[in-house]
Amino acid sequence: MRRRTTARPLRTLFTGLLATAAASAGLVVSGAGTAQAATPLPAHVFAPYFEAYSGDSPATISTQSGANYETMAFIQTASKGSCTAYWNGDSSQPLTSATFGSDISAIQAKGGDVIPSFGGYTADDTGTEIADSCTSVASIAAVYESVITTYNVTRIDLDTEDNSLTDTAGITRRNQAIAQVEAWAASTGRTVQFQYTLPTTTSGLASSGLAVLKNAVANNAVVSVVNIMTFDYYDGATHEMGTDAENAATGLYSQLASLYPSKTPAQLWGMIGITLMPGIDDYGAAETTTVADASTVESWATSKGLAELSFWALERDNGGCVGTAGSDTCSGIAQGTWDFSHALEPFTSGGTVTPPPPPGNDFSLSDAPASASVAAGASTTSTVSTAVTSGSAESVSLAASGLPSGVTAAFSPASVTSGGSSTLTLSASSSAAAGTYPITITGTAASGSHTATFSLTVTSTSGGGGGSSSLVNGGFETGSLSPWTCQTGSAVVSTPVHSGSHALQVAAGSSTTGECDQTLTLQPNHSYTLSGWVQGSYAYLGVSGGATASTWSSNSSWNQLKVAFTTGSSGTVTVYVHGWYGQGNVYADDLSVS
Repeated sequence: MRRRTTARPLRTLFTGLLATAAASAGLVVSGAGTAQAATPLPAHVFAPYFEAYSGDSPATISTQSGANYETMAFIQTASKGSCTAYWNGDSSQPLTSATFGSDISAIQAKGGDVIPSFGGYTADDTGTEIADSCTSVASIAAVYESVITTYNVTRIDLDTEDNSLTDTAGITRRNQAIAQVEAWAASTGRTVQFQYTLPTTTSGLASSGLAVLKNAVANNAVVSVVNIMTFDYYDGATHEMGTDAENAATGLYSQLASLYPSKTPAQLWGMIGITLMPGIDDYGAAETTTVADASTVESWATSKGLAELSFWALERDNGGCVGTAGSDTCSGIAQGTWDFSHALEPFTSGGTVTPPPPPGNDFSLSDAPASASVAAGASTTSTVSTAVTSGSAESVSLAASGLPSGVTAAFSPASVTSGGSSTLTLSASSSAAAGTYPITITGTAASGSHTATFSLTVTSTSGGGGGSSSLVNGGFETGSLSPWTCQTGSAVVSTPVHSGSHALQVAAGSSTTGECDQTLTLQPNHSYTLSGWVQGSYAYLGVSGGATASTWSSNSSWNQLKVAFTTGSSGTVTVYVHGWYGQGNVYADDLSVS
């Protein structure tokens, strides 16, 4: 998932060919040429995530919760550049039957199964996700095959987020490895499926997630399930999480329909998975999923014929920490132990589902791009697209709300027939205040309304830090965070400071890094240096998005970090500074890009 970590502080073609690659990766691929009697997963399966780094027994948790199927997270390399993967990136937990083998066999013996999951936020953030880390497609495929043969499983989950969404080389390697494993499976009579787990907006995948699927199609990789993480939206809105999960899946349905035009509606719905987060997620109380939400989503998913329901994570399915956001061990709401498991367990089935009643008219709404940075006095555009999701086309009126002072919005045209698109132009006057603003785009028709969110960052036209940087408020001398966006707890403080009278305090907690971000639009394909002064344990400084680079230090006194990077074709990057889980506050000051 987006925020899960190992306990360590890190930021830091067929049988012959694959056996050779496996040997180079330090693996033994058992039974590489022989089909095993692995039982495919049910067509509709509830498979909540199990935190493999928790020290718990997956078989015991399965028995206690009643969840016969588990998604086991995570598998990653121990260090960036390696082709050898381990459970939790821990070299003492190799991908052999000695690690979790007896637990997995026990789950399978009672008719259940597990879905091993590669990636997760930490691996995707630190370059230890196997396809980002290893540059050999054959070696990546060999790791996947080793997991399949060692644990006799039929599906692999690929939790792809953070930097893995922008590492284009890693995306291509991952999809090419999927295609190789699927060819191997076909030649040996095995059943093998791959699913992508991706972050989502409330109206479907963002462009980065959709690009992963487009790359899969281009590389002949068959993706059986697209599982969306319906939480941690971080869009500043108050959410009804059950409804938002359904809306996100409906938006994904429209995206899959465009990507796979030959599939029937039933096949498209049968590609979709939803992962909830019980209780209060990392963002806070505005994103709270209740047991009632879970029951509602289960009924809706059954009626639509979705492939999978899940949640993060089994260890959180209890009410032991009411009011706490984003805990590893409890939901943060008042609930009985295993309430979410019991609400979602009825979803598992292998047969037919009750068809929904004949649909009325409905439509979906999306925007691309969904974010942009614009200097005060300039404008930017986004294409707002609609699609018919049921019934017939209808007239959809478009409007924008949440506009900050000095920013105006115009649609051309102002209304469309569902299936059509409009150009949204956002113009920032010279007096518009710098900052990042979530703007809500609403489409209204006779059947109802749908929304999409556009994140607009207004930047100052002046430089910062004394150089050629367009970074705003890099010394935090305004006394406020704007235009930085930060996780809860981070703030501007008057001590300690490196210079001037203010600095940034990054509040890293047990389940958050305190990250603060600012998106910049720089010159495309140009080299820059991000620099800043930091102090504290595990202080990170870096860029993501159109460029990926970072560094860190642990020092009780102020020390300077520098990060060299080169922008891509858009010139847009996000500058970030953060601490590390459970390591306490870090401080930053005098940040600049030159």
